[in-house]
Order: sequence, then C-alpha cells, then structure tokens
Amino acid sequence: MPARRIPSLNWLRVFEAAARLGSFAKAADELAISAPAVSKQIRALEGHLGKSLFLRGAHSVTLSDEGSAFLPSVQHALQSIEVTATALFGAKKSEPLSVQATAIFANSWLAPRLGEFRDRHPEVQLRLLDSVEPSIEAAPDLAIEFGAVPPAMEHDRLFGEVLYPVATSALSLAIQSAEQLFQQTLIEIPFHRTSWMQLLAEAPGIDAARARFTLVDTTQSALALAAAGYGIALARAPATDFLVEALGLEPCWPALSISGSQHYHLVYASRLGLTPAAVKFRSWLLEATSDALQQ
Repeated sequence: MPARRIPSLNWLRVFEAAARLGSFAKAADELAISAPAVSKQIRALEGHLGKSLFLRGAHSVTLSDEGSAFLPSVQHALQSIEVTATALFGAKKSEPLSVQATAIFANSWLAPRLGEFRDRHPEVQLRLLDSVEPSIEAAPDLAIEFGAVPPAMEHDRLFGEVLYPVATSALSLAIQSAEQLFQQTLIEIPFHRTSWMQLLAEAPGIDAARARFTLVDTTQSALALAAAGYGIALARAPATDFLVEALGLEPCWPALSISGSQHYHLVYASRLGLTPAAVKFRSWLLEATSDALQQ
C-alpha cells in the first residue's frame, strides 16, 4: 500500500461530479474539461487507491461498491471545505468579527438574541469563540468575561447575577422547607465566588454543614444534572434564563436567592482601536443588555 493515502483534491472533485451525475461526459461539461481528462483523472484516482470506483459499460458508468462507499465521505469533505472557505473569506464586503465569550453567556444569554444582531448587521461575519479553549491563536476583537477584567484592558460592565435554586417541576414542588432541601443533592461549582455556601449563609436557621454536594465544573453541567432529576442546581439570572426555561427547570423555595459579587464585562484592548464590526457589536450588545435588564 502507498504510504500516502490522501488523493489529489482535483481527482476527488472529478470523481464526485462523475458519481453524482452518473456520466463522465456530464462531469466534463460541469467542470469545463474534456471527457478524456475526466476519464484520465478517475483512473489516476483508482490507481492511487488500488480499487475500481466505477463499473464501465458501453454507454454508461455506475459506481462500484467501493465507489458507493467512498462517495459520501468525499462529498462531505468537499462541502466542508467550501463552507469553511465561504465563512472565512466570503464576500469581499463582509466584515469579520471574532467574539470570545464564556460558555454560559454564549449558550444561554447570547444564543436567543444573536439572530437580532445578524439581521441588523448581515455584513458582519461573526466568529464566536469558546473562552476556555479558543480555536484561533490571534486575540479576539472582543471578549465577554465574567469576574475580574484583565489588566490594561478597557471594558463595559454588562450585568451581574442573581442566584436561586432550580430543579425539575416535581422536585421543586416537593421542597417546602430547609429540611426537605437538605434531603436532596445540591449541585455545586466550587470555583465560583458566589455559590451554594453563600446562599445558604443568607437563609436563617440553616446549617450548611448538613448539605450534601456534588461538584461539577460548569453551570451548564449543573443545570443539565438538575434537569435530569439528579438534584438542585443554582440558576444565575439573567445569564442562565434561556437554559433554565429550555430545560424545564423551576425555582424551588422562591424566597431563597442572593445577588452575586461578580459581573459580566465586554472587554477589548482599546475603544479607539475597535474595528467597524466590533463597534457595531459593542453598540448592539450594550443596547441589548440594557433592554433585557429593564424587562
């Protein structure tokens, strides 16, 4: 077997067209090359792979078993390249924008509102990055951070959070007292500055030492466990409002809540250095967060 198994991209394009159209001649017309060139490139691909991809008749061709098995992967790969190229390099008039955001902000607060920004600014080509493990090496145009703002960065404060316990509807209805609360598993994120221990300290007559905890790394994991009936998680309004509703979670013991000590911020190196697309996103985000807090 050859050491290199990745075929020529041009061979793959010719193979995909011939397989999709069921004809070397039609593939030649679509690709603006000659029919003999199509036949030659497909034979080169077959030689490279060591398998026949087509069964050739007097006036037609059909895929062999190997060709039928190979075609979906080729089509997926070519489509993926085309989609990525369009997204990254698209129309010349598009304005690229990279925004890095915490997972809970991106997936719960931003997700249901981002369509409004897209509709208002279709010229902006947005790339939304995970704040834990960004997929590009260059610094993003904007970042949405929770807690401390990185040194030497400018920022806008967006909003804080209010923590309250949530569980499945059945479980939330069953909890009417501290005693019933402590009979359940409390799902905790240990590295958050404000969490279950601070909440329980605000409740009169509660001995937090009696609580039974399960530790998780993210708010999304905590809410997912709560939705599965595992225990009680802490919602962090307004950032988690969308996920709480989507997962069907309900407040339990509604009187028990606490304001968090940290805030979300929009962070950037310099307001004067923002790109036109970043200026548009910043303006929209400040308006959207202001409107949401007034509702």
